[in-house]
Order: sequence, then structure tokens, then C-alpha cells
Amino acid sequence: MNRPTRHTEDLGADNTANLEVAMELLTRLVRARIGGGNIAPEGEISLNFFDDGSELGNLIRDRRPGFSEYVILLLALAPHAMPALLDREIRDALNKQGDFPEIGGSRHTDSRTFIPTGQTAAYLLADEDIQGRFEVQRLFRPEHWFAETGLLRLEPPEDGAPALAGRIVMSRDWADRLTVGAADAPPFSAAFPARRIETKRSWDDLVLPAQTREQLDELLRWARFEKTLATDWEFGARLRPGYRALFHGTSGTGKTFAATLLGRSTGRDVYRVDLSAIVSKYVGETEKNLSALFEAAHRRDWILFFDEADALFGKRTAVKDSHDRYANQEVSYLLQRVEEFDGICILASNLRANIDDAFLRRFNAIIRFPEPGPDERSAIWERALPNCGSKDARDRLIARINGYELTGGGIVNVAQFAAIEAAARSDRELILEDVELGIRREIEKEGRVFKQRSGTS
Repeated sequence: MNRPTRHTEDLGADNTANLEVAMELLTRLVRARIGGGNIAPEGEISLNFFDDGSELGNLIRDRRPGFSEYVILLLALAPHAMPALLDREIRDALNKQGDFPEIGGSRHTDSRTFIPTGQTAAYLLADEDIQGRFEVQRLFRPEHWFAETGLLRLEPPEDGAPALAGRIVMSRDWADRLTVGAADAPPFSAAFPARRIETKRSWDDLVLPAQTREQLDELLRWARFEKTLATDWEFGARLRPGYRALFHGTSGTGKTFAATLLGRSTGRDVYRVDLSAIVSKYVGETEKNLSALFEAAHRRDWILFFDEADALFGKRTAVKDSHDRYANQEVSYLLQRVEEFDGICILASNLRANIDDAFLRRFNAIIRFPEPGPDERSAIWERALPNCGSKDARDRLIARINGYELTGGGIVNVAQFAAIEAAARSDRELILEDVELGIRREIEKEGRVFKQRSGTS
């Protein structure tokens, strides 16, 4: 493709420049085809784009579409970028030269926008060339990168209609990315049972044993270098797709925190999946919901985090009735999608023993998040307590409370409680009584008996 000589800094990182040249090309293509002119890429109509860091520029640079692929991409994009373009150009041509039913297309029910069909693409690219029309049809097959990336699809035609009579539809997130430059995730629902989670903190705030940190570092190295291995090293065919990790340990030991830090470190969004929202009482709905979730995660390179995974990934039940049989089918389907997912998939469980043994073998890493010992607790208290009062007073306070067995999450809750109580007194000094009251509540919340340690008042 030819690249116009224009400075990137003059363009910005939006799609405007590439959309302008793309819609101009599509306009000339429609006019040339209906007018009987030459549409060969080496003729008057050539492919141009700006490698400007925009979503559209990046897509063209990375995929390097051929002429036919580029035209189909533009046909799918036109209703979102310039809804009136195809309608105007076709109508002007029809007024001058007669009726062209072979141009295909359909009207959107609400907007009345002209939506191109496979027939539209075949007419513009091949006209009456039968072999050329078959080549166009092949571009909509499941193995083509249009389908693999979820970029666009050819809707199934009505019964008895030609194969190319279906509409060319671009997915909503890709349409947003290639126009306004960003795509919002669908709202949380049974059909999209996931919420984005993030953190502003750093790895220094996560206190873990050395072995746990080393395993997390291995996961980070995979995220940073898996594309290098697959492409530069030509190792892709020998690599299993994706990376599956099991985080297991008591609540509050840092499993969710670690997942958000992985996302921040790798530039990926992390979505926590609500397994209770996935399971549907309607047969087939669970698989449909899971499929939509995994397809969105694949397209956007998300990290999927299944919290409390025991709910669905646990040991499968003996089949006593049709409900048990369908529940096991749900688990099997979910395991299949997890294994096929080419990104990072993390399952979190309070107990490793709760996860089906057959599935444990599929993990790349099984990472234990133990409850913190005295040294780890001291470090967590140091990070969690606010910087108010003197350092000596904070050090004495930590020395007196460090013997209470709490998880990192529990310690953060206590620090927040004590800080609020101090602020309510307009006091810059934390007091032992507030901290111990917070500790009592955390311990009793877990069903344990609080015993005040000696040496405290």
C-alpha cells in the first residue's frame, strides 16, 4: 500500500485522516463500477493509509489487507463513519443510468441507512466474474481473519436467498474503535457477566513470599514475550494458546490485587467474571453468555479473572438427573473455552482441593497465596497505616498489634477503620483501642474468637 507523506504529529492518534482517504476510495470505487470504469488496484484506485498510531492505521499496518479485503472492510465501516455515503452515491448513479438490483444492500429498519450486503461487495469487486464472486464469498469464511478477530461477519441470508444476500455487519466494539478510537465494554448483565477491576497501586504494595512473587513474575514474562516467541522466533505452532493460572488461598491474601497488578503491568484490562450470573436456568443460555464473553476478551486482549471459581470449576457431580447432566455440560464447555482462550485466564479459589483434578492439569501455573506470617504482616501494616502521627508511635503500634493473625485484606480494613475514627476525633494520631476494635471485628467476621493479646491495653 502507498503511504501518503504526512507527519504523524500533525494527525494525532484519531482515525480521521485514514477515514477520509478510505471513504474517498470507496466513493471512487462505487462510481467506477457503476460507470463501467477500471477498478483494478493498479489503476486509478489505489490503497492509501497513514501509519499514524490510530486504530484504523494500526489495523491496516498489522493485517496488510489485500484490495478485496480492504474494500469489504470499508463497506462494513461506511454505515458507522459516513452513513449517507453509499446511499448518496448509488442513488446518484441510479438516477443517471437505470436500475441496478445486482448492487444488493438493505435498509436498516430504524435509521433507514443503506447497509451493504455480500452482494454489494461481490458486485463492486467482481461484477459478473463468477470466479471473482466465489473469491469474495471465501473472505467471509470462519477461518478468515475477519471472523477470527470478530471484526465483521456476513449475516446468514433468509431461507432460499443467495449465499451473499446477508448483510455485512461490523461488531460494535470494532466500529467504535475504528471511528471514535475507543470502545466501551458492554454493561454488566447476564449476557455480559463481567466487570472491569483496576488498581492505582504498585507491586511494592503487594507483600508476598518470594516463591509466590517468582511465579507471578513468570506469568508477567509470558505476557511480555509470548508474541515474540510466536512471531519472531516462529514458535507459535508449538505453543499452547493462552496462559491459565490458578490463584488459591484464603480470602484477603492478595489474589484479586495480584490480578489487577498484572493488568496494569501489561497494559491489559482485567475483567472479573461473576460465575453466578453466567449460569442460566435456560438451556443453552449459559454457553451463549460464555461465548460472548470470551469473544470480547479475545478481541480486546483482556485478562479474565474468575473469582470464587469453585462455584463452577469445582468437582463435577455424579449424574443423578437431567439437571446434573446439564450442569456437567456447562462445566465442560467452560473448561473448553478456557483452554482455547489465547489470553491470560486466572481462576481464584479459596482451596486448591475444590478444583476438579482433571482441570488442574490444564493450568500453566498453580500459585499459592498463603496467609502472611509475622514478617509479612509487619510489612503490610507499614504500608496500610496512614502516615499520621510520629514514626516512632506507628512503629510501637505495629509491634503491639502484629501478633494478631490477619490477612492483608483484613489489615487494610482495620487501617481504614482506625483512620476514620481518628479523623472523626480530629486527631492525627491512631490509638490502640481503635485499631484493636477493628481487629476484633475482622476476626469475628471470620467466625473466630477474638483474644486480646498480652501487652496490650
